[in-house]
Amino acid sequence: MSSIDTVALEKRVDALFAKYARAGSPGAAVGIMRDGAILLAKGYGEASVEHRVPITPRTVFRIASVTKQFTVAAILMLAREGKLSLDDTPQKYLPELPTLPQPVTIDQMARNNSGWPDFLELLRLGGSNLDRPSRLDELVGAINRNKHLNFEPGSRFLYSNTNFLLLGLIVEKITGKPLGDVLKARIFTPLGMTSTALTPDLDTIVPGLATSYLDNNDGSFRRARHGYPLTGEGGLVSTVEDLLIWANHYRHPVLQPTDLWAELADQQPLTGGVLNPYCRGLVRGTLRGMTAISHGGLWPGYRTEFLRLPDAALDVVVITNLASLDPHRLGRAAALAALVGDARVQPAHPVDLADVARYSGTYVNEAELTLFGIDVRNGEVMLNQGGVPMEMIARGDGWLDADRGAFEFALRLPGTPGQPIEGDLGAGRVFDFRKLETRDAVPADIAGSYVCADAGATWRIDGKQIQVSGPYVASTAPWPLKGVSGDVVEIEMSYGWVTITQLARLDRDASGKPKGLTVSTGRIKNMRFEKVSPSSS
Repeated sequence: MSSIDTVALEKRVDALFAKYARAGSPGAAVGIMRDGAILLAKGYGEASVEHRVPITPRTVFRIASVTKQFTVAAILMLAREGKLSLDDTPQKYLPELPTLPQPVTIDQMARNNSGWPDFLELLRLGGSNLDRPSRLDELVGAINRNKHLNFEPGSRFLYSNTNFLLLGLIVEKITGKPLGDVLKARIFTPLGMTSTALTPDLDTIVPGLATSYLDNNDGSFRRARHGYPLTGEGGLVSTVEDLLIWANHYRHPVLQPTDLWAELADQQPLTGGVLNPYCRGLVRGTLRGMTAISHGGLWPGYRTEFLRLPDAALDVVVITNLASLDPHRLGRAAALAALVGDARVQPAHPVDLADVARYSGTYVNEAELTLFGIDVRNGEVMLNQGGVPMEMIARGDGWLDADRGAFEFALRLPGTPGQPIEGDLGAGRVFDFRKLETRDAVPADIAGSYVCADAGATWRIDGKQIQVSGPYVASTAPWPLKGVSGDVVEIEMSYGWVTITQLARLDRDASGKPKGLTVSTGRIKNMRFEKVSPSSS
């Protein structure tokens, strides 16, 4: 790229991050590389608002789930050396793990199609959250307590941190060394990634680490609180520069095996024949007609996007220390800014916003325990599911896709308002969603105590709210309860940095008497809570 092109690219990217390029604001580091040449590496905003330390390409951040591809890389190295088989069950190396309803393989775990519930969600059902001080044995305890599978292994994709925490433990069991030491010796040191390290203990002093921030309603900021230890599922700290080194290694491999990149990005069908969008620690999709291989990371106040466009030999990394900044969208916008004039970039498919607006509202499928809202805001089609907003992008065949990384959701509008909307929940599973014109009241007889052995949680419901206790939390602030439709209710779970919702269905025996709840969250499906008393206690 010529120097004037470099100037033009910088101006385009500057415009994307202008809101954060000011004193007193957290921000982001951005790196763009094409065929091994860095086109832009720049920081916007401050790594420490308190001390007025600017963000640079060498600022260290927690990269959260971008860690997963490195954990899987270690697994693949060991498999190639004959020290494990991808078809092995994890219990072969971690015999303390519970026996599940069906066997799960290491490869299914790496591909996020094992059906193993996310341990963070298991803990959340018991009232715990990311800001509560916790220990690794508590996280593992949540995994060992559970004997539930979300679905038949291999049949669906559903994101689960459980898979990668356990993969990291398997690496440690086989090598006899901490996962961080294995990654350092086998990946980081050989590649010169000197600012990348696994730091499970959040109290570890990391030189150059940016402080993470949350937004206040008045436009000011506060520090994000962290409590859980982080391991193979999300424990790395790194920089834009180091992640570009890693991206370049995919193009010019030096580590063994030299086809490691192909193994990580290998995409396979699910048992029903539909391609799994999740490869091995990476997500495969498209951006304006080009193959996109990526992964995001999210931890309170930290967010990351690692994006590769192999068709254009382009790599983009965006890391932020502000919860409200969306590196997924900004990273793609930065990639397109670097590809101005490239004939491979297809135009965006148009969306008739006026037509979409006719369908604004809340939609539900009671059988699938899925609820979402759709509307038009600021010239975009916005979906809200489980309390998480996301833009919907037209894909050119009548469907709108959720623009949210490792998440499957698409919808198609009917020809006439008032008719059901079709929703594609992945793995070829398409369902009708009817508009929820009015909400029913919470069932009057839902009051009582409910226990989930798989989560170790007890819910005491008085008809208006839920008082929660779990293995590591005696009680939390009550969760409000809202009626949806019939015996389906919505539960609101508020924490210091996020508010999410989940659905539950009151199940009845043959006589119509309540006998339990079936609960579905973003990463747990159809978890059972058994009723143990007729009234709240």
